[in-house]
Amino acid sequence: MGASAPITERRYVVPFALVTSLFFLWAIGVNLNDILIQHLKKAFGLTDFQSSLIQSAFFGGYFLAALPAGWLMQRLGYKRGILTGLLICATGAFLFIPAASIRVYGFFLFALFLMACGQSFLEVAANPYVITLGPAESSERRLNLAQSFNAMGAVMIALLGSRFILSGIEHAPAELTAMTQEQLLKYSVSEANMVKTPYLVITGIFLFVALLIFLTKLPEIKETGGTEQSVASDVKLSGTLAFGHLIKGVVAQFFYVGAQVGVASFIIRFAEYTLSGTHEKAAARYLQAHLAGFMIGRFAGSAIMQKVPAPRLLSLFAGGSLVCLLVVLLASGQAPVWAIVLIGLFHSIMFPTIFALSLKNLGSYTKLGSSLLVMSIIGGAIVPAIMGRISDAWNIQRAFVVPLICHGYVFYFAMRAYRPSVVAPASEVQ
Repeated sequence: MGASAPITERRYVVPFALVTSLFFLWAIGVNLNDILIQHLKKAFGLTDFQSSLIQSAFFGGYFLAALPAGWLMQRLGYKRGILTGLLICATGAFLFIPAASIRVYGFFLFALFLMACGQSFLEVAANPYVITLGPAESSERRLNLAQSFNAMGAVMIALLGSRFILSGIEHAPAELTAMTQEQLLKYSVSEANMVKTPYLVITGIFLFVALLIFLTKLPEIKETGGTEQSVASDVKLSGTLAFGHLIKGVVAQFFYVGAQVGVASFIIRFAEYTLSGTHEKAAARYLQAHLAGFMIGRFAGSAIMQKVPAPRLLSLFAGGSLVCLLVVLLASGQAPVWAIVLIGLFHSIMFPTIFALSLKNLGSYTKLGSSLLVMSIIGGAIVPAIMGRISDAWNIQRAFVVPLICHGYVFYFAMRAYRPSVVAPASEVQ
């Protein structure tokens, strides 16, 4: 790997910084879900499987919006696609307010679905855009650096979410049974209303960033061989099947995102199960530590890639995750909880590294390739639901066999499946 290649060129510093802010921003939707699972489980009396539908609704939105987002950006360009995504995100976040007022769980799921559709647009645009803003040989480092700000946002969101959404009021089943209907209603209303102010603020943030993007001139990516419109008409989804490393990367991303979301979704639940008597706010600190490791790994990974090739580092981190998950499944006491915390560090580089390796040599197929990789985020909808089912049937500890299987495939991708065998016409930024 070109250790001497700069992260980006001077002329792209401002666009790179502005687009990197989007990585920070979409941590809001993804990482607040880990708090919402615990919060809405309590507010609505949900099972582990029912609460996991939060992730199913959210990542289902990612999946369904990804291809439309890619097609739209082929025709309208990245800037308009980003603006569309931000406005959809703002609409979804705002719908939390009426959802809390009427206290319908399905309405929350719809708001999350809509918010995720908007974030899918941001993912489809920002990841390949950052890859292109500089030398090809430093693309993995550049994307890991940009994704580091997503990890920073994840830590902040976990802290703020546990502070402003988790009330700290928990009742044992016997206490809930002893309550009158009026007391239960008051408790439900109070818990549902906890989300109103945070999501109103989130709505304002999305709109503010949309205004900044609208007022800023961003360089547009155009493929060689003609205008953007003509290239878009020549690019077919079926053509992406020629890139075996992309297809394997889509599968790897599916398993990775499923594992990442599944692990983070049930950290609070796992800590409460494993360490008897642990309060939800105390359990949330393990989630915060997990995400802090995630952030540290993102920044450190970007630096380490100057010396260590990205595929090799990915294989080391996938191997570390496998070891930690074996501890989670086989150990007891504090050890499995801290193993889950450590997995955050090993998860850190996986998404951007798989993304960048999968888009190598795609040329004019880059936007559609990006769409397929974002569609693979549907793993975040499926894996937590499977874990929730296993938890309800047996216990939450056994459910962690699912991310263990997922990381087995990521390890395979890092060792050999990432190698591109087909070269498409190169892209350029104009």
